[in-house]
Amino acid sequence: MTVFNPPTSSDPHGKEVFIRCRNVSKSYRKGKTIVTPLEALDLDVGRGEFLALMGPSGSGKTTLLNLIAGIDSPTTGELWVDKQNLASLKRGQLTAWRAKHCGYIFQLYHLVPILTAFENVELPLLLDRSLSRKERHSKVAAALDLVGLANRADHRPTELSGGQEQRVAIARAIVTNPGLLVADEPTGDLDRKSATQVLDLLREFSSEYRKTIVMVTHDAVAANAAQRTLHLEKGQLVEQVQITTSEPTEV
Repeated sequence: MTVFNPPTSSDPHGKEVFIRCRNVSKSYRKGKTIVTPLEALDLDVGRGEFLALMGPSGSGKTTLLNLIAGIDSPTTGELWVDKQNLASLKRGQLTAWRAKHCGYIFQLYHLVPILTAFENVELPLLLDRSLSRKERHSKVAAALDLVGLANRADHRPTELSGGQEQRVAIARAIVTNPGLLVADEPTGDLDRKSATQVLDLLREFSSEYRKTIVMVTHDAVAANAAQRTLHLEKGQLVEQVQITTSEPTEV
């Protein structure tokens, strides 16, 4: 395995760098054609920053999100998350890293319908054999309490609203206490009230718990909840909008 020196500098906004992409490209073969959704991309994200990624379909947003989450590996370049260069890890190592360091929030929740909210949140902890049953249950209870669903622990997904399902999914993403949260259109299937609740939670995790959050969205209102918005166009960062408000967005 190639040994790299982890980045220690600060990003342009004065925060300690938590995610650093340098010359990151991703290519794959589609039939006889080589498709490159990301090409020579550079990006710094500060520790505890809430970043939104916007851009048209096919611009490379989800590809970048999956690289940052350790779901896929870049074809070229370096991709640091904290002190680990993900580009140097093999698939099995990426899986182990992701289970410990990254929580993923999906648009359509991906809850197991036959399990209760409590059991859905507990799933990631079952991979850690060092935890006792009591420790697992304590962590699950704390995660559900953080998202305001302590009183819904015994309910199955069909007994919850869409907003409640997404908050269960967020509890599942944070239950292992990862430093990184990635979210792919987390409000895309929600009404505006539920979306606002979810975005307020993400803002709280960033500001109060210093979770670094990278969110893909097509919704300008959702993007406005982030501290910074970057726009991708054909695999390149083409525009940056700095969000200055620190108050929750009114809708």
